[in-house]
Parts: sequence; C-alpha cells; structure tokens
Amino acid sequence: MILDNSERIKHIKRLFYMISVLLVASFAALMFMDQVGRALLAAGILVVWFLVFQAIDFQYIYFSTDDDKIILRFYPAVKFGRKEYQTIEFPSNLLHDYTIEKSVFGMVEDLVLLVRTKRGVAEYPSVSMAALSQSDRQKIKRSLQELLHR
Repeated sequence: MILDNSERIKHIKRLFYMISVLLVASFAALMFMDQVGRALLAAGILVVWFLVFQAIDFQYIYFSTDDDKIILRFYPAVKFGRKEYQTIEFPSNLLHDYTIEKSVFGMVEDLVLLVRTKRGVAEYPSVSMAALSQSDRQKIKRSLQELLHR
C-alpha cells in the first residue's frame, strides 16, 4: 500500500499563505489609514494563525508497506526556513507495535511506530497525521494491523 497526501498539502499551504497575505495586507492598510488599534488586532490574529498551524503541525506524509518494508517520509507543510525532511524505514517484520497519540487538546492524532531491536523495543518520534483525511488514517491503521497479525 502506498499513501501520499501531497495534493491535500498543496491545498493546506495555499490556504495558510492566502490568509497570511490577507492579514498582512489588512495590517498595512489599517496602518496607512492610521487605525493602529485595528492594525494591531490584525497583527495579533496573524500571530495566532501562525501559532495554530505550528501547534497542529500539518505534515506531508508518504507511507508505503510494499516490498516487505515500511517507509514513512514526512516533513512539515508550513515551516519558515529550511524544511526538515525525515524518513523512517525498516523491514516490516521488525514492527513491534504502533500507537496513536492525541495532541492539541485531543484533536490531532500522532502516529508512533515501535520496532524490535537487538536491545529491546525502540520508539520512533511521533508523526502528525493532521493533514491526512480520516479514510487515509484508517488505511494506515489497517495496514499496520495487518502487518502485526501476520
């Protein structure tokens, strides 16, 4: 199974940048019209908008379980500066378990993969599944369950 949310990420990034530009333009227009209070409100909304996107942590995700390997590639969709591309790759027979953690007041699901190593069970860092549709989340969970019950 291969899952890729690049199209959904394009829409999320477009939404983020369009609203950000709108808020910056509102701030500039309000400052030009000498409405400092409203301009500061627009700037505050922009900061909250940015912080919400950072807290939710929308991520591009490529997930594959083909060729007896689990491959999970991901990076933050909205991040200023250099993107941190990360890959998790291991033979599927080493999968010990997976957990779904809730974050941001229980609204966002994070995937954590656990693998068997020579020294015991190791846990990979969590990957936010906020940018995945509900059906894509279910596909990943089903695929991992099938691999665990082989």
